[in-house]
Amino acid sequence: MGRSKFEIELLSMYGDVRADIEGRIQEFLSIWEARDEERVLSELKFCLLTPQSKALSCWAAVERLGSEGVCSRTAKEKVEECLKGVRFHHNKAKYLLDAMERFEDEEGGIIALLEGFGSSQEARDWLVGNIKGLGLKEASHFLRNIGLGEDLAILDRHILRNLALAGAIPEVPRSLPRGHYLEIEERMKAFSSKLGVPLSHLDLLLWYKQTGCVFK
Repeated sequence: MGRSKFEIELLSMYGDVRADIEGRIQEFLSIWEARDEERVLSELKFCLLTPQSKALSCWAAVERLGSEGVCSRTAKEKVEECLKGVRFHHNKAKYLLDAMERFEDEEGGIIALLEGFGSSQEARDWLVGNIKGLGLKEASHFLRNIGLGEDLAILDRHILRNLALAGAIPEVPRSLPRGHYLEIEERMKAFSSKLGVPLSHLDLLLWYKQTGCVFK
């Protein structure tokens, strides 16, 4: 069976931006290879901010948090000021402070914690169960962004919309409980294999298709 028009257009686009995607993936891998605690925590903060917010605005907020030297003892009001442009900043400020407090108290920090898991799926399940504000999508996003989740799908609205256009899923779901998320993740892996594009590359490719840039 030949390629669909959607697949042909996607593969053509991949040829144009593959080097950029590979560069971004290497950047993610370098964070874990360096065991860079600060950069890992920055990616965690970013992924806590992303639900229903623009990625570029969220990263700008993370950079403000860094320049202000925000830590778990920082007043919530000051954190909220740094989250300008991020939706639901009151709740997200609390999530950030809770997460920072947890990992400041964790022996060895977040790096030691993540090194203790046997797989990316195991790490994801722990994060979802223990870090308020992280669902499966956000936990997958975080792990991918630090070089530990190349086999995980980040099922945001852009990805779901394009999976539906590709025929990989029948429609964009209204909600994604755990079982449905994992089912669609397997469908995305199958589409990735069919297309010949690694799963982590496919995520960035579909994000590029929607936004015009290869970001996070």
